[in-house]
Formats: sequence, C-alpha cells, structure tokens
Amino acid sequence: MGRALVGGVRLKPSEALRFLGGLAAIFLALGFVVLRVTSCAPNPPPKPAPAARPGPAPRPAPPPAAPTPACDSGPAAAGQANAASLRALAWAPFDRPEIGWATYAPLIAREVHTRCGPDTPGFAAALAAWQADQLLPADGIMNAAVFTRMRGVLETRRPFVRLTAQHVCPAPPAAEALAQAAPEEGYAAKPIQLRAGALAAYRRMVAAARADVPAIAADPRILSIFSGFRSPADDDARCAAQHNCQGIARATCSAHRTGLAMDLYLGQAPGYRPDDSADANRLFMAQTPAYRWLVLNADRFGFLPYPYEPWHWEWTGEAP
Repeated sequence: MGRALVGGVRLKPSEALRFLGGLAAIFLALGFVVLRVTSCAPNPPPKPAPAARPGPAPRPAPPPAAPTPACDSGPAAAGQANAASLRALAWAPFDRPEIGWATYAPLIAREVHTRCGPDTPGFAAALAAWQADQLLPADGIMNAAVFTRMRGVLETRRPFVRLTAQHVCPAPPAAEALAQAAPEEGYAAKPIQLRAGALAAYRRMVAAARADVPAIAADPRILSIFSGFRSPADDDARCAAQHNCQGIARATCSAHRTGLAMDLYLGQAPGYRPDDSADANRLFMAQTPAYRWLVLNADRFGFLPYPYEPWHWEWTGEAP
C-alpha cells in the first residue's frame, strides 16, 4: 500500500488518518476552552446614562395654618363687663387700694387656660369654666371675690407660703449650699447667690426664653437677677430702714432667705426702679414680653410667681 506525504514525512494511510484525527481533537479542545473563557468573563460595565438636565427646585410646603382661638364665642355680656372693669375696678386684692385688674390678667388667663384677651367673650367662657370647677357662680365675670379665690389657689402652690401659713419661718441654707451667679447674670453686675439647683434651673429657663423671644435675647439685662439670697440680718436691717417690716413689699420672714427666690429684671416704667411696687410700674412689667413668657413657661423649669410682684419668682425644686 502506498504512503501519504504529511509535513515532508511519508506515512501509511492508517497512520495519516490517526494523525489528522488527533489534530482535529486538539482543535476541538482548544475551541471548547476559548468558549468557556469568553462565556465566563464579566460583562463590560454599562455606559453611564447622560446626566439629566436639572429641573426647578421643589417649592417648600406651606406652613400649617395657625389655629384661631374662638375668642368671639362665649357670654357676650360677661365679656363686656370684664372689658369695663379691666382698668376701672376699685378694689384691694393685696390689702392696698388698686384700680383695675389688668396687671393680673396674664396670670388669670394662664390659670383659666385661655389665650383670649381679658375683654373677650372667649376669656369669659374660660373663666366661667374655672368658676364652675371652684363651685363658684359660673358667670364668667372677674371681680374681687373671684380673684380672692384664685389668689389662694396661686399662692398655696408655693411651698414657702404653705410653710409660713403654719407659722414656720425656714432657716437660711448653709453657706456651702449657695452658688455664686456669674457677673453678667446679676443686674448691673450685682453679686447674686442662690442655691445651686435654683441657679442651674434659672440658667436653663433664661436660655429657653432667649431662644423663644427675640426681644428678650436682644437685651442682656432682661431676666438678669437683681435680688437673690438675702440673709435674715440683711432683711431685718432693710425693712427697719424702710419702716415696712411686715407688709406686702417687705416681710420679717422673706422667701429670699431660702436661696430659692429671685427677683428678675423685666424692664421698668419711666421714672421707676426695677422693684418699685407702684401700680403703674407693675402694670408696665405685666405687659412685657419677658413677663408674659414667664407666665406661660416658668413652671416648666420649676418656678412659680408671687402675683403681686411680677419680678418675683420662686424655685420649687427643693424644700425651703
């Protein structure tokens, strides 16, 4: 049998077939490997989409509508009576003649849970509800008898008043229990001492007031302290010098001896001192943003008012 020529070498036909079959098997194996490699390779990353053209900025949602108090709803006749007496009522709520009750209107409104003006039917309706709770005639009219009851409610919340009502005058705190206020916390840099807890609560309260009311933040004097702890000896000398040792303005047992009471600067009417108890000065203070903020918020920090003096506040976080 003849031989085939493969690559310059003569092979038998059977050898040539075996040689060609081997080459074919090699090519098939190589093709299978290439196919596996290309099929397992990761897909190329997609081309980034073209950037979208910026549209207009979304408009902010409108603020919710402020609730409108129903100050026009209520007993109209009672509202008219309160409007007439607001600056004309002749009375003596603290055993001294006064005209009108506008000085006490912010405290009264807070007590009866209304933000309506004292001359509105809505205020009269809130007052009537309070009167009913107190088992008083619920006519919605402010008068001396109603305020006497309200004064009792307000005053007996103060721990110091409850104590002195039992004929107990608390001893002053030990010197180490008192903390010194910073110079800027005293009115006109006056040195002020308070119990440490009372001073810390005062600082939290002032920070909140300044954050809430720009008019308070704008004047660093507002809510500064012009009287804090006063020793009994100092109070005795002061009331003796002023010939008023047991009155509404000076007392032989003052809350200031506890280190929990403080007198805050709220502003003053022209021609008056910050602590002048003249009716015109107290009315001026009662209308200031600082006093109105205190009436609504001071109790959150543990402070309660003395109704006659808008500047006087007592911390209730410790016993007197």
